[in-house]
Amino acid sequence: MKTEYRIFVGVALFLIVAAVVYGWWTDLSMGGIEWIGTTALALSFLLCLMCGGYFWFVSRRIDPRPEDRLDAEIADGAGELGFFSPGSYWPFGIATSALIASLGLVFWMWWLIALGIVCVLLSTSAMLFEYYTGTRRTAEH
Repeated sequence: MKTEYRIFVGVALFLIVAAVVYGWWTDLSMGGIEWIGTTALALSFLLCLMCGGYFWFVSRRIDPRPEDRLDAEIADGAGELGFFSPGSYWPFGIATSALIASLGLVFWMWWLIALGIVCVLLSTSAMLFEYYTGTRRTAEH
């Protein structure tokens, strides 16, 4: 996790420098600060800093992974990485539900927004519990 937090903190530092330079540059060239771009860069800085802080917090509590050790060999990363679903249709259902909700936002139809949110919650729950119920239920659960 040390690699990840270093990347996010590095991007955050770049973004805060870019926000300051952007604000200064627009103030110099346009006679006033362009607030939308400066705010977007500042909020992006905060988002990257938040992600970097989370990875730093996690990296202190787990054992170093092979990616984080300088003396690691390629073979140290071998083995099972986790369980990945071989084929699931639920991500398509989540995307379709999000499309319904976003179309409701675009056209400001409250009933379509509500339908989309309900569909997103149902399809997300279905994907979460896909391997706990039904025909795909695994033996260890």
